[in-house]
Amino acid sequence: MPTRILPAVGDADAVRSITTLLSQLPDAEPVAPVVDSTQLVDTLARLAAESVDDLPEVVVVHERIGPVPALELIREVALRFPAVGVILVTSDPGPGLFQAAMDYGARGLVALPLSYEELASRVQAVAQWSVGVRRHLGSGGDVFTGVGGTVVTVGGAKGGVGATLTAVQLALAAQASGRSTVLVDMDLQAGDIASYLDVQFRRSVADLAAINDISPRVLADAVFRHDTGLALLLAPGEGERGEEVTDRAARQIVSALRSRYEVVVIDCGAQLGGAGAAAVEMADAALLVTTPDVVAVRGAKRAVRMWDRLQIRKAEETTVVVNRHTRGTEIQPALIQKITGTPVAGTTVPANFKELQGAVDAGRVHELDAKSTVKQALWALAGELRLVKAPEADHRKGAGRFRGDRGSVSFRRRKDGGG
Repeated sequence: MPTRILPAVGDADAVRSITTLLSQLPDAEPVAPVVDSTQLVDTLARLAAESVDDLPEVVVVHERIGPVPALELIREVALRFPAVGVILVTSDPGPGLFQAAMDYGARGLVALPLSYEELASRVQAVAQWSVGVRRHLGSGGDVFTGVGGTVVTVGGAKGGVGATLTAVQLALAAQASGRSTVLVDMDLQAGDIASYLDVQFRRSVADLAAINDISPRVLADAVFRHDTGLALLLAPGEGERGEEVTDRAARQIVSALRSRYEVVVIDCGAQLGGAGAAAVEMADAALLVTTPDVVAVRGAKRAVRMWDRLQIRKAEETTVVVNRHTRGTEIQPALIQKITGTPVAGTTVPANFKELQGAVDAGRVHELDAKSTVKQALWALAGELRLVKAPEADHRKGAGRFRGDRGSVSFRRRKDGGG
């Protein structure tokens, strides 16, 4: 059986050199090269959507691939497509880079300038490894095959504005519509999702922080399955353990979740650390919840400007959600949009805490009455964000609804190691 080899090379001269050598390898079937990290991930995702068997056995990544750095790209491929063996081509084949490449998930390293013998030996070994993995998976193993779920982060302009309730209800709406959904508590020191949903748990997001290779089974061990069917990855019960979740760990965790679930909703809280910043940067949609009062709106403006300065996210790629809205207040969504410089979600959440108090106090917000105006608004917001699975007729009817109006929610597929 021929070995399918996909080169990922951005440099034109390097493309010619690598493809020429690959075409000379025995039983090799080189695939048309891809020129950047985005094209590589998209190509593999398209093939994986059909079948794991359609994936190439070997991917050859050149050190000068971009825009995502080669090691970050290797980690992304290893997490999302574990049956694919990756070889790094580099001008620095020293032990330090070799160890780093292995840690990120590469199966081999080949030095520049390329040698036919070395390349042939590596390709053959990695191809055999890939075939073995697929044989194992075919006998009942588990594998990430998703083309990449939608990641939505929810942050608060300040504490107490309703970010956690928003995240919980968005996730519940997505799950109820038939989408596989995971709700992640990335408010690492003060996360309250477990309290809102009345769950007792042992494992948390911190237990994944030190794991370099998050396999489906490792992920399943850390996730709590709620009675509603919603998957939960919770903040650690001991707040100090939140420091274990670095930005690098967060990227790896979010990538693993994205490959496993159709919808990933992440509660980032009001204090954005390195892990939360990484999640916001990787997200397809980043929500910032505010209430229509001066202190909260100023907080939202500060957060938006900080994200922009730190190059976490641009203002136009952040969506503000207005909670506890009333028609009589002076601060209306249009003014909030002008102050923050961001889009504002078309759906506002009404001020009606009396509807919520019993469910919140009991830790049973998943049992909120369907007639609740707050729940109806938040589930409508899930529809605006396209997190719910709707009938085809509804998709046609709503086509274009999210373009050009005040409630436009911009989805941005990140190409920076987050998928």
